[in-house]
Amino acid sequence: MSITIHSLSKRFGSFTALDRVELEIPKGELVALLGPSGCGKTTLLRIIAGLESADEGNILFDGEDTSARHVRDRNVGFVFQHYALFQHMSVFENIAFGLRVRPRARRPSEEQIRAKVQELLSLVQLEWLAGRYPSQLSGGQRQRIALARALAVEPQVLLLDEPFGALDTKVRKELRRWLRRLHDELHITSVFVTHDQEEALEVADRIVVMNHGRVEQIGSPQQVYDAPATPFVYQFLGHINLFHGRAHSGWVRLGGLRIQAPEYQNTESMPAIAYVRPHDIDLLREPEDSDTTISATVVRVSSLGSLVRLELLQDSDGESTEVEMTRERYAADPLQAGDQVFVKPRYLRVFLNDDPKRTPPVHWNGDGDGI
Repeated sequence: MSITIHSLSKRFGSFTALDRVELEIPKGELVALLGPSGCGKTTLLRIIAGLESADEGNILFDGEDTSARHVRDRNVGFVFQHYALFQHMSVFENIAFGLRVRPRARRPSEEQIRAKVQELLSLVQLEWLAGRYPSQLSGGQRQRIALARALAVEPQVLLLDEPFGALDTKVRKELRRWLRRLHDELHITSVFVTHDQEEALEVADRIVVMNHGRVEQIGSPQQVYDAPATPFVYQFLGHINLFHGRAHSGWVRLGGLRIQAPEYQNTESMPAIAYVRPHDIDLLREPEDSDTTISATVVRVSSLGSLVRLELLQDSDGESTEVEMTRERYAADPLQAGDQVFVKPRYLRVFLNDDPKRTPPVHWNGDGDGI
């Protein structure tokens, strides 16, 4: 089932939770709603489910407006962060619940219910827990049972609200890989809410980045990470370094960097900020020339498993810069605190400060020319 969200708005008193949201979710896609707390992602999910109503706009399932359709008639499965299992029921009865409470005319026979529950227990790989109670399960097991219960009614849309948020890091990683495999098998249109960037990047077909009730960017995990549309997306998805400077007559000056920027041909001395990820920086012992490097001093070197992180201070203005490299790359030329180096970004994007959402970013690949 496809989902179309058109000009959707929702306010709680003076607080605007959603502000004219537009979104298309194709049938069978797994979409992540990603953003900080309070950005509107859970409100949007609850409106899709029918648990909240919008003030303006509408939601269409396969082109049909669902505004007047009750939550029980939307054929939606919902998985909450804190499991919401019935503590007095066994695992078997929890999964069977949605089937047992159907109107008599649509209720499966007891034999059909038993077969369906066994099928779902096999799907979530927990057949041996049918007779246990929620209090006897681990957090990861409870969440898989909650998902099986949501799937029991054969929903056309599956909604998950921070489904792994209450679990520890190791279990979260295991379950999100399992969820991706499950989705590839079932192909149910699925929308899940998360504030975990790694989770969204690993699991989703597409990511919807939200901020202050609006959609900042929609794209594949690779698109939103490699080509962020706004400074907010850049900062929210992974670590970044900021290089402050000015744009003037088709050029951007950032400390020792001078970058051609034809997009800003008519710009006169406007403040600009370059965004550079720590792994997109090379460190040189000697400067190449005066326009492609920034001198800095190493202040700290930290080992992070397979990576080495170096903290630098730029010599010109004392701004802090982080650089990440593989252990092999670091071992080829180990640097120590106190060493002078020259920072050369391999890739960066520049936004003007006046209106970062509307300003076209400058792409730069380290050769001195805008691309």
